Parts: sequence; C-alpha cells; structure tokens
Amino acid sequence: MLAFYQRLFPFRYLFQWLNHSMKPSNDFGHREFAFTLQNDAYLRYQSFPTSDLLRKDILRLNPSRFEIGPVYTTNPRDRKTLRKSTAFRALAKELVFDIDLTDYDEIRTCCDKANICHKCWSFITMAIKVVDVALRDDFGFQHIIWVYSGRRGAHAWISDKRARTMDDQRRRAIAGYLEVIKGGAQSGKKVNVKRPLHPHLARSLDILKEHFQKDVLVDQDPWAKPEKAERLLQLLPDKTLNDALRKKWDSAPGRSSLNKWADIDALAKAGASKNLDRKALLEAKQDIVLEYTYPRLDVEVSKKVNHLLKSPFVVHPGTGRVCVPIDIQRVEEFDPLGVPTVTELLHEIDAWEPPNKKPESEEDTKKMQDYEKTSLKAYVEHFRSHVGVLLKAEQGIKRERADDDPMEF
Repeated sequence: MLAFYQRLFPFRYLFQWLNHSMKPSNDFGHREFAFTLQNDAYLRYQSFPTSDLLRKDILRLNPSRFEIGPVYTTNPRDRKTLRKSTAFRALAKELVFDIDLTDYDEIRTCCDKANICHKCWSFITMAIKVVDVALRDDFGFQHIIWVYSGRRGAHAWISDKRARTMDDQRRRAIAGYLEVIKGGAQSGKKVNVKRPLHPHLARSLDILKEHFQKDVLVDQDPWAKPEKAERLLQLLPDKTLNDALRKKWDSAPGRSSLNKWADIDALAKAGASKNLDRKALLEAKQDIVLEYTYPRLDVEVSKKVNHLLKSPFVVHPGTGRVCVPIDIQRVEEFDPLGVPTVTELLHEIDAWEPPNKKPESEEDTKKMQDYEKTSLKAYVEHFRSHVGVLLKAEQGIKRERADDDPMEF
C-alpha cells in the first residue's frame, strides 16, 4: 500500500477536485478526511491545508483506505476548542449516490453477497445510465463522476456548487425522487407508481427495456425455479390468466424465463381470461420490468451532508482493486474484473519500457509520472479531465460574483 500511495495515487488531482481551485482554500482545508488504519483503527476529523500535507500524513499512517467527508465551518481538528459545539457544523459536500450489488441479491441468480461477475454487473450499468441522465436532464447537474467501489458497486459524486451546498432536506428530496424500489426481500409488490407514468419513469423504462430482455430474462433467468415463477404470478393482476400460466409452466418444468414472459401476452391474446383488463396487465408488466431493472439505491448515503464516502483511487482491501472512475460515455465497456490491482500496477512500473524502445535521456524519463507507465493512466487522465472542467466552471462562478459586486474597483 505504501508504494501505491508513494508512486501512483493522484493526490494533486484529488486536491483540485475537492478544493475547486488551484490555490488552497477552506473547501479543502476545512474538509474532513477519515482514515482506516491497517489495524482497523478509525481516525475521524483529519484535515489538511494542502495536498502535500495530506500525502505526507497518508505516507506516515499508511491507511488501508480513507473516506471523504464534508467541509465544516472551521478546521475539523479544532472542533473541541470551540466554546459552542453548535458552531461546528457541516457546510457543504458533494451530493453522492451509492449502488451496491448486494441490494440485487433477490433478483440476481449468478452470484450473491460479495461475489460479482459480468452478468450481474449489468445491473450497475443499467443503474448508472438511469441515474446519470436523471441528474443531468431533470436537475441540471453537470459535474458528475462515477467511481467503481473496488468490488461490487459504484458511487456517484456531484460537484456542482448548487449540489455541494444543498441542505439535508433537499438531498432527501432528490434521493426520494430517484427511489422507486421499496421494501425488503420478504415484502410484496416493490413498485407502486402512479399512472400516467412520470416522465423520469417513462424515460427509464425506455432505457431499461432492452436490458430487461437480455440481461435479466436471458442472463439471469429469474423465474426458472417454480417458487420464483410464483413470484412473477403474484405481480400479475388477473387470477384466471395466472391459473392458465401456472398450468402451462407446470407441464413444462424446464421452460425459460424468456418464454414464460412471452407466455403472458400469448395466453392473454388467446383469451385465457374473458374479463382481462388489458390496461392493468400492461401496467403490471411495466412495474415488473422496473422491479427487475430499476436502480436499487442505498438512499441513506445520499440524504445527509455529513455522510462519509470512500475516496476515489483508494484500494479495496478485499480485492486489491483500485477505486477507479467510470467513463459515462463508455459505461457499457467498463469491466470491474479488469480493473488493475495494486500488485499488477507495481509490476507494470517495473516492466515498463519506452514505447519506441529508443534510449531516452534520464531527464525525459524523470518527467514521466509512474502512473503513466501503467494501466491506471487512462483512469487518472479521465479524472484529470473531469477536474479541469470543474475548475473552469468554478472560475466562471467567481468571475460572475466579481462582476456583480458594486464595491469592486
């Protein structure tokens, strides 16, 4: 871990991302960091005026991971010196969202718990696509970066100033807007939405329909077992149609979920139920698609400004994989099992040779950062690009304020 922090961790870009400026400010200096040490000790309320001091302390402590918290009214290290405890409060933090595959255990059949594969990672891909377009189109956020959690999920960080300064009530409202799946594994119908569908849900259905056919019906085959097929029948509105479907499926034990889904419309058209409400059946089918594809967010993570979340580019202690950014333009190509581990990255540095294999001067070689010699390069450059756009936007905001200030000479 120490070699990773020394040679590969992008402290400079992390500083710029959290500071919203090249010049040190309270956005970074009053920011809380929390370290999990190798012996599992947990140090909260750490703060640093500059990225160099953060790096120095991380190299000294060599934490197994660290988390990022809010910007406070004062330096978090000084909180106990304040006369009034109420004077120490969280002012700002990125709006964040957390998606974890363990919340899909009741519908994914390929893996469970901490295990993942390419088939079930599709649920994360679907979730990112739905949430990202909602945040951009419905709320107007622009500075969003998605980060792989290192094992089985993804985090969204929204850095727009308007998002950072939201109070808990507004954060709860946005989380509530995006929350559709409600209830635990043992509860009944998990999707209860009004008709006509809200434009966000109609758009989400359009995004998710194709995923439902391949990633759910074919890859997961969620209703292959009789007890799972019974769950499908519970979500349909017509008892007579359900009885006809049950009879058909009982006579063909190996019938796939893809065929069972097609059977619903086939038997409905064949007149299996004379009193069938076709509108109710269509709506029930839409709700089923949503239940098996719509993002399952850990909304508690999003609701409070003082919630801590694992930093980008830390290493997951269980897998050794780096928590790298996910390019939203190429989200379908992202391979969680292909993300480099610390061991692989250090080997890549040792094995690196100049691409043209021509002898380079020592000065040229020194100019190249170690991350540029590894498969981490593309991820760091994507992060750097995101940070560059954010810094430009922040400079624009400051310029507008200066132009509006009547006391400015």
